[in-house]
This record gives sequence, C-alpha cells and structure tokens, in this order.
Amino acid sequence: MAEMGIYVGIGLPALTALILGIIWLRRLFLRRRPGDMDLMEGHEFEHYCADLLRRAGFLEVEVTRGSGDYGVDILAELGGVTYAVQCKRYDGPVGVKAVQEVYAGRDYYDCMVGAVMTNQYFTRPAVEVARKLKILLWDRGYLESMLEDIDQE
Repeated sequence: MAEMGIYVGIGLPALTALILGIIWLRRLFLRRRPGDMDLMEGHEFEHYCADLLRRAGFLEVEVTRGSGDYGVDILAELGGVTYAVQCKRYDGPVGVKAVQEVYAGRDYYDCMVGAVMTNQYFTRPAVEVARKLKILLWDRGYLESMLEDIDQE
C-alpha cells in the first residue's frame, strides 16, 4: 500500500502575490522619508546612505566593515571618480572629527574624493576644515534634495 503524503504547494497566483509583496516592501524601504533617518542606528544609516548613492547613480557601492574602517563607511564610484564616504547619524551638528576621519580614510583607500554624509548639519569649524582639506559635506538638506531628484525620475 502506498503511503499517502500531504502535498503543500504554492500556486502561481500566491507566488506572484508573494513576489509583488517583496518588491513593494523593498521599494518602501528605499523610499523612506528624510525623517526616518533620525530613527536609525548607525549601521542601518550607513546602509541607507549606500542605497541612496546607488539610486543616485553611483556604482560599485560597498559598505565597509564596521570596526577598523579607517574613517570610511562607504566606498563608491561615479563617472570614474572614486569616493570614500563617512556616514554620521547624529542628534546634533557634526564636528571636525568626522572630517578628519574621512580625510585620513580617503588616502588609506586611495580614493579621489572624501565626503561626510549626515542626517544633521555641520559645525562652522567642520565646514572650515572640510574646505581646507577638500572634503565634501553632504548634510540633511543635500540628502533630502538627492531623494527628491531620485523620486522625480
């Protein structure tokens, strides 16, 4: 006598619904509003920034390992230019230390450009040091404008 087993399968309509649900959740995650940045922890913010850079057209976007990253959280490339990016999810203004860290990390990773991305704004001394060291500062307003440009595409 043959054993009777229970066949549990998923039909095509259910599979389609599952795939569409996954796509919808991914889009929802990628389209977070700027205020959501304030609720993230540091590592989550790094991945958020990496996704934002990818959506903005950067290539070879890579989040570095958490510790021992030499002040660089993301490595990326745009138009043949390599970027070393430090991400700071803070509750207040970002100071000079973040600029100094990415300045050192830019050279360590042999990148052409260094940048600091944040959900906040920068102190005046940080802006002055960044100008002197030729480090890009991408503050909350810049990130919001990147999101707007991406949403309009």
